[in-house]
Amino acid sequence: MLAWLLALPRSAKRMISVAIDTVFLSLSIYLAFVLTQNGNARQLSDITLAFIITLPLTLLIFTKLGLYRAVIRYVGQHALGAVLFGILGSAALLAALFMFFDVEQRTNLVIVYALIALVTSGGVRLLARMLLEQRNNGHKTRVLIYGAGSSGRQLAQALMNGDQYHPVAFVDDDNTLQRSTILGIPVGSPNNIPGLIKQKNIGRILLAMPSASRGRRREVLDKLEALPLPVLSIPGMSDLVNGSMRIDELQDVKIEDLLGRDPVAPKKKLLHANIKGKVVMVTGAGGSIGSELCRQIIRCEPLTLVLFELSEYALYAIEQELKALICNECLEINLVPVMGTVQRQSRLESVMRAFGVHTVYHAAAYKHVPLVEYNVVEGVRNNVFGTWYAAEAAIKAGVETFVLISTDKAVRPTNVMGASKRLAELVLQALAQYQTKTRFCMVRFGNVLGSSGSVVPLFREQIRKGGPVTVTHKDIIRYFMTIPEAAQLVLQAGAMGKGGDVFVLDMGEPVRIAELARRMIHLMGLEVRDEEHPHGDIEIKYTGLRPGEKLYEELLIGNNVRKTEHSRIMAADEVCLSWPEMEHLLARLDTACNRFAVEDIIALIRSAPTEFNYSNATSDLVVNAACPVDTRKQLEVLAAADTSRPLVTVLKQTEGKQQIA
Repeated sequence: MLAWLLALPRSAKRMISVAIDTVFLSLSIYLAFVLTQNGNARQLSDITLAFIITLPLTLLIFTKLGLYRAVIRYVGQHALGAVLFGILGSAALLAALFMFFDVEQRTNLVIVYALIALVTSGGVRLLARMLLEQRNNGHKTRVLIYGAGSSGRQLAQALMNGDQYHPVAFVDDDNTLQRSTILGIPVGSPNNIPGLIKQKNIGRILLAMPSASRGRRREVLDKLEALPLPVLSIPGMSDLVNGSMRIDELQDVKIEDLLGRDPVAPKKKLLHANIKGKVVMVTGAGGSIGSELCRQIIRCEPLTLVLFELSEYALYAIEQELKALICNECLEINLVPVMGTVQRQSRLESVMRAFGVHTVYHAAAYKHVPLVEYNVVEGVRNNVFGTWYAAEAAIKAGVETFVLISTDKAVRPTNVMGASKRLAELVLQALAQYQTKTRFCMVRFGNVLGSSGSVVPLFREQIRKGGPVTVTHKDIIRYFMTIPEAAQLVLQAGAMGKGGDVFVLDMGEPVRIAELARRMIHLMGLEVRDEEHPHGDIEIKYTGLRPGEKLYEELLIGNNVRKTEHSRIMAADEVCLSWPEMEHLLARLDTACNRFAVEDIIALIRSAPTEFNYSNATSDLVVNAACPVDTRKQLEVLAAADTSRPLVTVLKQTEGKQQIA
């Protein structure tokens, strides 16, 4: 019956509402007559006539007040107000007619009629709403909201009007809110969550703490992790304030909440020093780090921002995003999208000269460790020579400041990517000693959350697909930082450089990747499948370290580190080469790259103060393809027996004829 009524067209539902109001208003006047007239039949005809006259007028008032446009399942204060004013209008008309017909006890009659009509007409709507809510809530997931503050109340109200979640309980740390009721929902203590889950058959926990610090959110998540339910979170306060997300747009718990690291407010003086009112150029502007640098730079109001990028699509995407940002914030910034590669010095120099660039942030690099291992020459060409060409172009174009985005993998590297970045640092340190036109510095930090290749989105996708979650080693640890925080610190560090400085960002506590995967599985409401829990949901599979990968990363090569004016930026004094020595090394490295002599490239990188510990056989795809399969197997055995020699060395010493070109 209810389903049939709900399926009726709106016009039919309105006619039914009019009919129901007619019945209840008629019942109300009859009950009022019985209660106030002591069965005096002489008055009945006059009362009935007066009511018949006022009934159409009452229904007209209801219509004008929009009562019949209100959707029953969303009946609220407006609809009940329409009922109240409609009944008061009806009572006033009846009072006037009763005076005309000289009805006895008319005051009591009108008051009783108004009260009964208000209860029946308003009550039937509330009852219908309650029945519809119960019907709809039966299909919804029952949820508990952690946080009964303003955001929690707004979330509960939004969910009540939605079709997915039904809030059945609040919990809050505030003792004054506990044992109270908000929007008809009881508020309990966080200590009672396990009991509430069983008692109310809760299927989700929603975190409504957008303004809480990450440290506080981490404490809450530590408590919730052991519960067998998924934990979702409302958007952060910044997203809610700027209108980019609604409060009911629930999302998975952010990894930065698990880390519990609160960003430090930036120092505007440092942020603006190299940017405000100047021409700024970002190489690799379409990458994960480069694009965030551009977003942060825009907010510092440069005169012009030059986006230098090799990928056409990446350049288009970041240009469109920044255009929208400039328009929305009413900024006057000239945006210049330039396609080009950092391996062409003439292109870099012409761009810097044409636009009068003051500051360069060099983010262009090949950074995926395995891919650079598979493509050694291109990795070195892009990371080492690309940095050198960009630096030389900056000197010739009169650029004031040049900031290199480096990596923690440059410290005692075990892979070609890290070694190439360390060599790029050495290039800039040597140039800083050789000339004074351009101020060079480099900023070194670890993994950033959400960058291309980050493990976090990979883990989340693997969990959604049912696993397994792949981790290279059970003991591997990494440092993590959000991209916005890293970009802000890079901009501030660049302002403190005096020439050849190596800045190191404070990355906080290192994170064990296997534990990170385990926590993500738990917070998505699943259980890890292992020997102790053979019937769990998601398996963590250890795949072994990839070529050039090490268990832990470092940020400092030596102990010569000093504090700066920013609490999360340190400066390191490290060994470097003079420019004549560096120039000679680069010339030999260029020759080795032209000959595709991977063994010589590795040896030359080792000869520099890079502390390059490259003990594995080379994974370069072209080198491997140049070696016959049978010979390859024999050489792998030999290389494994003597891990101090790269495979290419073994190849040459064994055959003496194999030429790799």
